[in-house]
Amino acid sequence: MALTSCKTKKAASSSASPVTQKSAPAKGGLEGKQRIDFERVFFDANKEKMLGNYDLAETYFSQALKIDPTSSAAMYELANIYAFQNNKNQALFYSKKAANADPKNVWYQLLYAQSLKDNKQMSEVVGVFEKLVKDNPERIDFYYELANSYLMINKLNDAIKVYNKIEEQVGVTEDASMQKMKIYKSQNNFDKSVEEAQKLIKAYPKEAKYYGMLGEIYQEKGQGEKALEAYNELLRIDPSNAYVHLSLADYYRSQKQNEKAFEEIKLAFKSKDLDIDTKVKILLSYYSITETYTELKPDADELCKILVEVHPNDAKAFSIYGDFLYRDKKQEEARTQYRRAIELDKEKYAIWNQLLIIESELGDIDALEKESKQTMELFPNQPVPYFFNGISNIQLKRYRKAVEALAEGKEFVYDNPALQVQFYASLGDAHNSLKNYGASDSAYDKALELDPNNAYVLNNYAYYLSLRNKNLEKAEAMSKKCNDLQPNNSTYQDTYGWILYQMKKYEEAKIWIGKALDNGGRPDLNPDPSSVGPDGKPLKPYFGNGTLLEHYGDILYQLGNKEEAVKYWMDAKKAGGTSELIDKKIADKKLYE
Repeated sequence: MALTSCKTKKAASSSASPVTQKSAPAKGGLEGKQRIDFERVFFDANKEKMLGNYDLAETYFSQALKIDPTSSAAMYELANIYAFQNNKNQALFYSKKAANADPKNVWYQLLYAQSLKDNKQMSEVVGVFEKLVKDNPERIDFYYELANSYLMINKLNDAIKVYNKIEEQVGVTEDASMQKMKIYKSQNNFDKSVEEAQKLIKAYPKEAKYYGMLGEIYQEKGQGEKALEAYNELLRIDPSNAYVHLSLADYYRSQKQNEKAFEEIKLAFKSKDLDIDTKVKILLSYYSITETYTELKPDADELCKILVEVHPNDAKAFSIYGDFLYRDKKQEEARTQYRRAIELDKEKYAIWNQLLIIESELGDIDALEKESKQTMELFPNQPVPYFFNGISNIQLKRYRKAVEALAEGKEFVYDNPALQVQFYASLGDAHNSLKNYGASDSAYDKALELDPNNAYVLNNYAYYLSLRNKNLEKAEAMSKKCNDLQPNNSTYQDTYGWILYQMKKYEEAKIWIGKALDNGGRPDLNPDPSSVGPDGKPLKPYFGNGTLLEHYGDILYQLGNKEEAVKYWMDAKKAGGTSELIDKKIADKKLYE
């Protein structure tokens, strides 16, 4: 166990004031003009020091020391200046000279001790405080410093002796007893640790935390029954103490009584006296544990519900509950909790970010557009809200607003090439819808400069070029690469087939659109009644992918199979998602483009 220094106690009185001990220049054997010169230079040095002109003050104090080489005051002031300037070696040199020149001056000794600490000479620090304690036995703060010094050089038993001397002078204190307990624990001296805790209880019988300490010591050593006695005594002293329930939970858990342990945790969570940060830490441990032990998820959910009930005005409560719900794929419920957290605290970007992700996953485009706009206003330098606002406006066919958000947001992207690619890809989509083809192509080109193997960009760029019947060779190359990167994707196969169609390579186009149909585009009007969808319900008849069916019909028409082409057009119309010319094609049994 690491041992740490406790806070130094203030003495009831001081042997001398700082002014009388450290500021008056020693006269030594100076007489006449030398004495006058020394006092003048020393006065000027102090004046410059008070004005913050430390370099000039250093010069004057050095001059004073030349006039009177025995002046401990000049040595001390120089040491102080060097310490302020972080010149540790010079500070130690002059503080040591001052301390040796005037061994009874407390301030000189304290500066010397600090300089020794700064130079990591801890053994010498001990010697300084041993002398200070001897010369000033009434200064309790020096005893604490001496004990701390012993701890720093790992002389634990000597530190205990000093703490015992403190106790002899001022009685039982928490600081001294706590330090002794830490030392005894590090030495595996169980009996002495118990003794110190019992000593504190005897001295302060109404202080509940000491009973808890005693219980923890017993529990660490496997004496569960004695630990339970201490905790029950704590409850008798302080029935409303929430922390004891956490200690009892640890005790019952160590006894494999998990149900009782959980009941104690619930009692702690129901207490308003237990701070929310402690509760959140406990829930974070549940978050990790429930990843493996999923049977504990209902317990975590119950604690989250207690948390939001007990702390209805704290955003942290709703935020962490939202984290649990989102982790368990309960997006709708998670969204409710995140929205409540935002109502209470609008300044936490992480919560807004998580809410936008949920809106995107739920496909609630109106909410995504609205809330991303709010997030942009609150956090104008965060790029992700601009991205979500852009893609939501694309979905809502508000392409100009999409371009505005995306163009502005991409300027805030730093050291995140993947996000930059998404911005440029979406800008390409939005500009294309506005028929800003030059800007669209430029955005796609920038995206591919950053990520040449981005299948989404390769596909969209190629498809839009084919619709415009422009740069078909480039479109074909990009689409082929896309399909090499992600084979068996019906959307990408359709794009490649359509480009081949535009290039009048009808036989090859038929093969690729056929592949796309085989990967999920063909109708399935009589699904297996035993099959169910992701929602657990029986699958409904599927009328196929209208775009793919129409494209295949167009190819058949170009290949001279007009009757079969009309059948595919009719299936496409039934499936939906076709071009505006589908009715005319069917009615006239003729291809229109």
